[in-house]
This record gives sequence, structure tokens and C-alpha cells, in this order.
Amino acid sequence: MSTVDLPRHWKNVQLKEVANLRRENIKPQDSRYASYVGLEHIDSGESQLKRWGDASEVKSTKSRFYPDDILYGKLRAYLDKAVIAEMEGICSTDILVFTANSKTLPRFLVYLLHTHSLISHAVATSTGVNHPRTSWNALGKFIFALPPLPEQRAIAHILQTIQEAKAARQRELALERERKAALMDYLFSYGTKGEPRKQTEIGEIPESWKLETIGEICERIIDYRGRTPKFSESGIIHLRSSNIKEGRLILKRDEITYVTGETYKSFMTRGFPKAGDIIFTTEGPLGESAMVPPNFRFSLAQRMVLLRADKIVLDSSYLLYVLYSEQVRKEYLRRATGSTAKGISSKNFQQVQVPLPCLLEQQRIAEVLQAFDTKIIALEGETERLDELFHAMLDELMTGKRSAVPLIASELPN
Repeated sequence: MSTVDLPRHWKNVQLKEVANLRRENIKPQDSRYASYVGLEHIDSGESQLKRWGDASEVKSTKSRFYPDDILYGKLRAYLDKAVIAEMEGICSTDILVFTANSKTLPRFLVYLLHTHSLISHAVATSTGVNHPRTSWNALGKFIFALPPLPEQRAIAHILQTIQEAKAARQRELALERERKAALMDYLFSYGTKGEPRKQTEIGEIPESWKLETIGEICERIIDYRGRTPKFSESGIIHLRSSNIKEGRLILKRDEITYVTGETYKSFMTRGFPKAGDIIFTTEGPLGESAMVPPNFRFSLAQRMVLLRADKIVLDSSYLLYVLYSEQVRKEYLRRATGSTAKGISSKNFQQVQVPLPCLLEQQRIAEVLQAFDTKIIALEGETERLDELFHAMLDELMTGKRSAVPLIASELPN
């Protein structure tokens, strides 16, 4: 931002004019602090520290920090790691500890460190090929527009309010996922009728239920193998394992690859997916599933199988959920091979046993779990929108494009 663009009362300063580097090192054994913060404890893009480790578990010299200090990850600055400390402790020497001086507020300072302009500056001034690090000397030269303290306080308040709303949604989301997981464990062990249970090879299930193999309850199983297709900049979506998670297709623009129509036809010679089919990843990672939506044209990557339910005995939605059940997961993991990256062959996967109630009870179970998924998806959407709002407001407030003056007009100097 040039000088003429600055809002009234703002002025251009260097970071080192408003913040200082704390240079207190300490050996963990000499420390009275119990909390240790490493880079792994700082979430990218978050300004609040949500977890930490035990100082007794680390050995080498660390940096000391105090409440209201800023912890900034200097390794791989593009990861955007900067949080405000709320307690005393020690941290990794790959974390720079900043203190705000009288010209700025700690909460405003931590949000400044998350701006696109500072991240770009930190990345550009990093050195090292395999482990690029920025430094206080480089960061201290970063120039930005500094508003008066009352406006800093208002800006920080707005941004913190958005982040607190997002954190509340994340807590709701975590709780809803826990409730769904607990209900799945119950439904696939007890059913919906409260009937007596019987012991089977995969554990206890309701007395009227059967055990059937994947091969017996699917009318068709298509195993996609062969060479990796040639990709293009546009065309037909080519699904990879990374596009399938927690029972859904994840089709974010930056995570999609495409193939041409010709490649699509040659690669799908084993069979084309139909709406209601279940995609199952047999490796990398093993065990993610999703249902094929209607009117969706795509090709499947290697290490995937397509399951087509025999509609006389099997509901597709039930199949999707039961593949995530603890009993079935143990079954296919037991049959998987590989020391590090576990994988299962199509032949072994077809032998996996599945607990099977009558079709009506399958549909009831699927309906209950779908209700949870509807709420989870809604909460995920709210969380994502709040995150987008935060970043939009961060850019506009920290550059003066959007004014926080209405909140503090009476406090601004004349």
C-alpha cells in the first residue's frame, strides 16, 4: 500500500518497529514450565494455540515464551503458522517468539502475521532448499500500514469474533461426528429392533441378521487396474483416492485431474459406473468409500473397485455405511497385505464378510445415518464459509480497504 492510499491516522512502518524478538533460551531440565510447543502443535492459519506437548519429553535447548507472546513458525513459512500464547512455556527453536511493544497490540500482531503480504515476504526471504527458513532479520524489514491502537483493537475484535464462531462450529462438528461413530457401532451390533444377539466370526450381531460376503451381495464388482492414464487440463474428471473421504466425493477445484474422452473410453473398458454404485479404495488409503451420484461422468484410478449392489438383498446406502463399520474394517484389514501401505486385492476383498439385516432394516439404518451426514455437511459448510469470511475480512481490514472506525469512532484522535 502506498502512502497516498493510507487511511487517515495510519502510517507505514517496519515490523521491527512494533515488535521485538524474545531471545530467552532454556534447557528443558532447567525449566519449571510443563508446556512445550512444537511446530506440530500449531495449526496452519489459526491464531489460537489449541494443543501442546509435555516439556519433560524434550531434551535440547528451547526458547521461552510468556502470555501474549506470538509464536511464529519460521520453517516453511508458507504453512502460515502463528499463534498467540495464553500461558508460559517453552517452544521449538524453529519457532520465533515475538513480543508487541507499545505501538501495537498482541492480538493485532498475530493477525498481521497471517496476511497474504507477510506470508509472501516470509517465503521470499527464506533460505535453504530442503528446509527453508525465514529469520527475524528478514521479517523485521517487512513494511505494512499500522492503524492507531483503538482501530487495531477493533480490527482484532472483528477477526477474533469470526474465528470464535468458526471454532464453535468446529466443536459442534467434532461432537456430531463422535455421535455418528457411536451410533454406527451400536446399529451394526444391535440393529434397530432390540432383538437378542448371536456370536459370529466378526463379532456379535442381531439374531435375525446374516453374514454374507461382498462377492455374494454385489451383482457386479469392477476392479480398475492398469497403467495410469494421461492427464489433461480439462475434459472428464479422473477420480483418485484423495477425492474420496468419509463416505463422500471431495471435488475441490485444486484437487481435480482430468482425462480426455479417448483416454476415458480406453481406461474404462472394464465397465462404466452407474448412479448408486459404491466406489471403494483398495489402497492409498485403504477403505474410503463413496456413492456414485446421478449424471456424473468420470473415470476411476487404479487401486479402486466399483461395487454394484444386488438390489434384491442389498441397499446401496447401507453398503456404503457398513463398509465404515468397525466389524467390516477389521475384516478387510485382516485380509490386506503390505508392511507400510496396506492394500487388498479384489479377490480378497470379495471374501470380506458383511452383517446383513433384511432390506427394510438396512434402509432404516441408512436413513438414520444419512440424517447425521446432512447435519455434518451443513456444519462443514458453515465452517468453510466462516473461514472464507475471515480471510476476506483479514485482507480488507488489515489494508484499510474496509474500515473498523464505526466501532471506535469516539476513541480515534482528532
